[in-house]
Amino acid sequence: MRTSIFDLFKIGIGPSSSHTVGPMRAARAFGDELSDSNLLGRTMRVQAELYGSLALTGIGHGTDRAVLLGLSGEQPDTVDPAAIEAILQTIRTDKSLLLAGQHPVPFHEANDLLFHNDLILPGHPNGMRFSAFDDEKQRLLASVFYSVGGGFIVKEGENSAVSQPALDVPYPFSSGAELLEQANGHQLCIWQLMLENECALRPREEVLARIHRLWSVMDACMDRGLHTEGILPGGLNVRRRAMRVVARIKARSLPDPLDGMDWVNAYAMAVNEENAAGGRVVTAPTNGAAGLVPAVGRYYLNFVPGATPDGIVPYLLTAGAIGILYKENASISGAEVGCQGEVGVACSMAAAGLAGAMGAPNEDVEHAAEIGMEHHLGMTCDPIGGLVQIPCIERNAIGAVKAINACRMATQESGGHKVSLDQVIRTMYQTGLDMQSRYKETALAGLAVNVKDC
Repeated sequence: MRTSIFDLFKIGIGPSSSHTVGPMRAARAFGDELSDSNLLGRTMRVQAELYGSLALTGIGHGTDRAVLLGLSGEQPDTVDPAAIEAILQTIRTDKSLLLAGQHPVPFHEANDLLFHNDLILPGHPNGMRFSAFDDEKQRLLASVFYSVGGGFIVKEGENSAVSQPALDVPYPFSSGAELLEQANGHQLCIWQLMLENECALRPREEVLARIHRLWSVMDACMDRGLHTEGILPGGLNVRRRAMRVVARIKARSLPDPLDGMDWVNAYAMAVNEENAAGGRVVTAPTNGAAGLVPAVGRYYLNFVPGATPDGIVPYLLTAGAIGILYKENASISGAEVGCQGEVGVACSMAAAGLAGAMGAPNEDVEHAAEIGMEHHLGMTCDPIGGLVQIPCIERNAIGAVKAINACRMATQESGGHKVSLDQVIRTMYQTGLDMQSRYKETALAGLAVNVKDC
C-alpha cells in the first residue's frame, strides 16, 4: 500500500483532474522548483508546452487556464473559483504573470503556452514541459511532468506512482485478495482496516476531521448543483439539468416507485455540472467521475433504512480502499485506459462503499466492487469538444445507479462468485492498454467526431 485515501480524494476545481488539477499542480511545482533553486529572480521568461491528450483536449478541459493559475502560484485546493476569471483576465490583459506568486515575468500565450497536438512524451499521454529563461534567453531550468490521473503528477526522472515506497501501516495490502486476508485475519471490516492504516500516518482526530471535510465539500457541491440552472461554459450550450430533475420529482402528484433513481440521477448530475462549470469538487477518483461517490453517499443517507451521518466514514474509507487498488495496480487516467478507469473505477468504489456502510461482510464488499467494474469494461473516453460534459455528466448518473445495483446484487448473493476483483482490475488495465489511443481522451474518435453539433 503506497497511497493514502487523502491522496486519492483531493479537493480541487473542475473540469478535469488530469487536465486541470494535475497541470495546475505541476505548474505550481515548477515555480516552487525555481524558487528553491534560487533561480526565480533570474527568470525573465517562462514557457509551458503541452503534449498528447493535454494538447488535444486541453482547451476544453481548461488546461490552459490551469497552467496560468499554477504558474501564478495558485493551488487547486485553495484557489477561489470565484476569483479565477479575474486572475486570468489580468494575465491576458497585462501579458504578464506573477511567477510563483512572487516574481513578475512577461507572458504571451501565443508564444509561451504551446500545444503539441502531434507529439506524445514517452512517460504518459498527459505530458508537459516547463522551461525558464534568463535575460540572455539562456535556459535556466526545464522540467517535464506527467499528469497520471486523479490529479496525481509525476516528475520525469523521479519515482513514478507505482514505485513509491510502501507506507508504514499495520495492515498493508497490494491486492484485493490481500485486503480480504488482512481484514478477515484480524477480524476487521475493510473500513476499520483502512481507518487503522490512516491513523498510523496521522492522528485519529485529524483523519476523521479530514474525512468529514471531504464529505462536506462533496455535499456542498451537490447542493450548489441542485440549486443552479443555466448554460454550461465551453460552447456546446449544454443546459444544467439537475435542478429541473428535482423540480419534476417534487411536482409529482402521485409517488413514483423510481423516485429514488431520479434523485440519484439528480445528485450525480449536480456534481458533474458543477465540475463542468469549474466549481469546487473532490476527485473521486477523478473529476470526470466526481459525481458517483457523492451521489451514492447521499443515496445511502436518504434512502437506506437505518442510515446515519456516521455511516459516511465507513462509506468513504471502504470506497478509498478500492480506489487505491485500481490506482496502484491499474490506472485511473482516462487518457491511459479510457473512461473505464474513471467512471468504471468510481462505480466500483461507490458500490463497495455502499456495501461497507450498510455493514455487509467483507466478501460482499469485494463482490460489489467487482460487479461495478465488470460492467464498465471497455468504456471509451470520447468527450465531445474535449469538454467534460457529453457524455460525462449523464455517464456519472448512469454509473451511480449501476453502483447501487452492484451493491444490491452482491449483498443478495451467497456462495461466492466466479470473477474476483483482482481479475477484473487486471482485465480493465489490459483492455485499456489494448484500446486505440484515439478513444482515450483525445477527441479523435467516438462521440467526439460523430456528434459535432449539439
